[in-house]
Amino acid sequence: MATKKNQVSRQGKYSIKVNKNGPYLVSGDVPLLEKIIKYDSRWDTCEWQDSKTYPRQDQYALCRCGQSHTKPFCDGTHLKVKFDGTETASHVVYRDQAAVLDGPALKLADAKILCASARFCHRAGGIWNIIQTSNNPGDKKIAIEEAADCPSGRLVVYDKETGKPIEPTFEPSIVLIEDPSMNVSGPLWIRGGILITSSDDIAYEIRNRVTLCRCGKSQNKPFCDSSHWPE
Repeated sequence: MATKKNQVSRQGKYSIKVNKNGPYLVSGDVPLLEKIIKYDSRWDTCEWQDSKTYPRQDQYALCRCGQSHTKPFCDGTHLKVKFDGTETASHVVYRDQAAVLDGPALKLADAKILCASARFCHRAGGIWNIIQTSNNPGDKKIAIEEAADCPSGRLVVYDKETGKPIEPTFEPSIVLIEDPSMNVSGPLWIRGGILITSSDDIAYEIRNRVTLCRCGKSQNKPFCDSSHWPE
C-alpha cells in the first residue's frame, strides 16, 4: 500500500526522490555503477559485465528526461525541453500485479508491465518453458538464475515447498544499464531495497530490484517499460 513519506523515512539512509518533471534526487551515498549486457547470438551464455564505478557522492541528481548533456547526471535540460515526467505507475504491490505460473519445481510470478527488455529470460528456451515443463535440478538452477538477472523484478521465482521468493542478495546501489548490442542505454537498475518516493511524497513498494526509466519515454513512469528499445 502507498505510504506517506514521513512514515517510511526510517526505512534507511538510502533514498530516491522523483522530482516533478525533473530528475531523480538520490541521497545517502548510494553507489553508482555501470554494467553492460553481454550475450552470444544464441543466448547460450549471457552475463552482466562490469564497466564503470562512479566516485561516491552523498547526493546527486540523475537525468530522467533522457536529454541531458552530462548523462547520467541532470544538467537542467528537462526545463528547456519542457519534459513531462508525470508519474503513471500504480502503487499496487508487485504480487497483486503479477500473474503466477505454477510448475513442477518452482512458481514464477510475472508482472509484464515492468519488463525492461534485458533478455536474460531467453536463455535455454526461456524461463516460462523451463518453469512449466522441467523438474530437472539443472533446469531449475537456470530458471533461478534467469529470474535473478531480471533487473526490473518483473520475474520472481518462488520455492514451492516454502512459498518464499528466491532472490539475489544486493547491497544498495544504482546500476546504469548499457545494451551495446541493441545500441541503446537501458534504465536505472535500483538494487537492494532502496526507498523510492513519488513527486507527491508517496512511497512506492520497496523491492530488492526495480528499474527506473531514464529515456523519458516510458508510459509507466517512473518505472521502465522498455520504451528505450529501438522501434
